[in-house]
Amino acid sequence: MATVTYVRTINFVAEILKEDPELLQAIVSNDDNLSYGSIISVYTGDDESVTALTDDGMDELEQMLKDARRSPPEWYNFLDSFVGEELLVARIKAKSTR
Repeated sequence: MATVTYVRTINFVAEILKEDPELLQAIVSNDDNLSYGSIISVYTGDDESVTALTDDGMDELEQMLKDARRSPPEWYNFLDSFVGEELLVARIKAKSTR
């Protein structure tokens, strides 16, 4: 396993991947969705933290999204399975599958 020397915040990953940051946050909120050590919590205060990803985590997330978008039914199933917030799912489904 390579040494991690930097991470990217979820908002920055969303910008790079041209994805909705809330969607990415919902996916990584369950740390079982990516390999162990790919999701990092950076504490910025007593009760404040920011989620960040390693390079491997970002690559894994990008591939997961690419695989899910093979067809509209697969994309909708992915959203229903990985995103627990109904309003977010509805908003994302209303957008194109790309």
